[in-house]
Amino acid sequence: MVARRGDGVLVAVNADFFTPEGAAVGTEIVDGNVRRAAGARPAIAWRANEPLWIGSPSVSDTELDVGWSVPRSNGDGLTEAVGGFPELLSEGVRVGDLGVIELPSFAASRHPRTAVGYDSQGGRLWLVVVDGRQPPHSGGMTLPELATLFEALGADEALNLDGGGSSVMVLRGRPVNSPSDATGERPVVNALALRRDASACANARR
Repeated sequence: MVARRGDGVLVAVNADFFTPEGAAVGTEIVDGNVRRAAGARPAIAWRANEPLWIGSPSVSDTELDVGWSVPRSNGDGLTEAVGGFPELLSEGVRVGDLGVIELPSFAASRHPRTAVGYDSQGGRLWLVVVDGRQPPHSGGMTLPELATLFEALGADEALNLDGGGSSVMVLRGRPVNSPSDATGERPVVNALALRRDASACANARR
């Protein structure tokens, strides 16, 4: 995916969970086109020159609301979004127990993790990949530990993405972490990438 996007990609991480058939579980918007609308699961959405949004989308027959409305039929040509689970922080507060009681083997056990956080006051985005299942290199993190990390970084919004063997960070075209699968990188269905866009930077300075 990074190679297809070209040299403009600065960094990328794996994004949403996916089915055995290779379909994203949560909301997915690519180049403004709504590929999947899943209101029951949180997502991260963004478009040029506006603050990004993390939360649970609202879905109707005609529109998908991710902090702003995106027509489901023909999109808006601007919005990007990927899903995750669960939401870790909302307005600086942990979201419930982060699944510890309901999903203890997923939330309360240590695993490799990928997540995204946002400092809405400072406008800073954090992409985090935690290696795991590779003692003594790394044992991974629980979801409460991951939330603690984002709190320490100053994020007030955060979303857990797919983890385990899917967790990977690609910097300048090369993986920089140690994926836990014995075969290395695992094929994934989508990614969250930051890319250089001179026009967007120019507009942001105006």
